[in-house]
Amino acid sequence: MSNINVSLEAMMAIDGAKGVCIVDYQSGMVLGKSGGGVDLDLAAAGNSEVIKAKLDTMKSLGIKGGIEDILITLQDQLHVIRPTISHKGLFIYLVLDKAKANLALARHKVMAVEKDLEI
Repeated sequence: MSNINVSLEAMMAIDGAKGVCIVDYQSGMVLGKSGGGVDLDLAAAGNSEVIKAKLDTMKSLGIKGGIEDILITLQDQLHVIRPTISHKGLFIYLVLDKAKANLALARHKVMAVEKDLEI
């Protein structure tokens, strides 16, 4: 099991990682953060609303299951939003440099870190 700081450090080691945070999406509160690339506190609050809106839409559509991750592709960055499985109500937000990152490897690493995350 890894604590928040160890988990953040592991995700910042991902090629192209610019910033990462772990967020409570009910409140938008950041539990831990590292790096930058964007204002992580502001992004946490905004992406909390993204997750809540997607969950509401899934419920309205009768879609079963959960969100594995949400990918937002920008001109120079990739933003990965991954709700945690073992800690309901939390998500990992990772900002990647699009030119340097390998999205498949980054997603794999985030999944591995999330499995070991201890809050």
